[in-house]
Amino acid sequence: MATSSLALHNVSCFSAEHVNAGTPRIQSSRAAGVFLSVKSSQSVPLNSFCGLKSVGACTSTNLHLEGDSLALLRSPPGGVRDLERMFTPGQARAAAYKVAVLGAAGGIGQPLSLLIKMSPLVSDLHLYDIANVKGVVADLSHCNTPAKVAAFTGAGELAAALKDVDVVVIPAGVPRKPGMTRDDLFNINAGIVRTLIEAVADNCPNAMINIISNPVNSTVPIAAEVLKAKGVYDPSKLFGVTTLDVVRANTFVAEKKNLRLIDVDVPVIGGHAGITILPLLSKTRPTVDFTPEEIEELTVRIQNAGTEVVEAKAGAGSATLSMAYAAARFAESCMRALDGDPDVYECAYVQSEVTELPFFATRVKLGKKGLEAIVSGDLTGLTDYEQNALEALKSELKGSIEKGVSFASNGATVAV
Repeated sequence: MATSSLALHNVSCFSAEHVNAGTPRIQSSRAAGVFLSVKSSQSVPLNSFCGLKSVGACTSTNLHLEGDSLALLRSPPGGVRDLERMFTPGQARAAAYKVAVLGAAGGIGQPLSLLIKMSPLVSDLHLYDIANVKGVVADLSHCNTPAKVAAFTGAGELAAALKDVDVVVIPAGVPRKPGMTRDDLFNINAGIVRTLIEAVADNCPNAMINIISNPVNSTVPIAAEVLKAKGVYDPSKLFGVTTLDVVRANTFVAEKKNLRLIDVDVPVIGGHAGITILPLLSKTRPTVDFTPEEIEELTVRIQNAGTEVVEAKAGAGSATLSMAYAAARFAESCMRALDGDPDVYECAYVQSEVTELPFFATRVKLGKKGLEAIVSGDLTGLTDYEQNALEALKSELKGSIEKGVSFASNGATVAV
């Protein structure tokens, strides 16, 4: 029976050269497919893909269906232990992880919550916002996927929303409007993130934290400082979600070069705003030749893609749908890593030593304990264009990081 699942996506294939001290850094990894659970203890390897994928060619039964497959999950022979043995690491098991989305009633939060609800790895989906979240939950609860959805409204219910969750995704904050830069959002969103991270520290300090709220270049350092002050900071659990930059880079390159999107993988490093976004087109897989004009055109478009959407929506919103898609992909990668998949790679903005900056976006390997390794090799063998762009972005990224750290030390907490 042919089915579709939005829980399936790629791991990147790449090469690098040096392993350094501190956070492990990877040289290479084989590309690997994701496995889809079927009626028996067998697994079906799927081709790797850069992003969430609707799989129409798969002839197995996935975990979203009613009938035999769910009956198997509800009544496994020999009980839960036998069920666990049926699913090998790297295979999508029955709903196992609790996810909280903070800011779930917003333009990003609603489609993001829908996509996460579709994952067979999610057992409980906690949706939090300051208002209007009960309607979102009522709507999502009608979707016949395994995750149980619950609504939490206002500061008084924030602790309950976060209690013992495995992955926290934070899209909370105000969206960009025409003429606004990400730094224009800072004063409002920085306070929101600070307050939410304080609650994360108190209620689920071991969760993998996915920060979407812009400006990510500053909000991730804010989160780090708050977690440090609470005595629970683990740099392997804190991620700025830059996946949208990768998604855009892959899409734009595939369109420009008439390639199958399923084959394209472009690493994006630096940060998540303007010139700090640096697509490494020379590292594109498959190998592609670009003219200098194409490199400039693609780089600028990828850097300004958010503005492209804001202007196209003419004041009616920002890049909510594509951001939700990218965030769902990263959240799914976190759950796959927690579930034991040995080949989970994404680009993310993390505490890093690959440059002199304390935070930097590169490819990372995710594992059961969060960030397992940073891929340093993408920064070797850069073209002159990329090397110059890398040097140019550092001062702006440094300023954004320092701004976040300063706010965390002095900024006021806001109601969320």
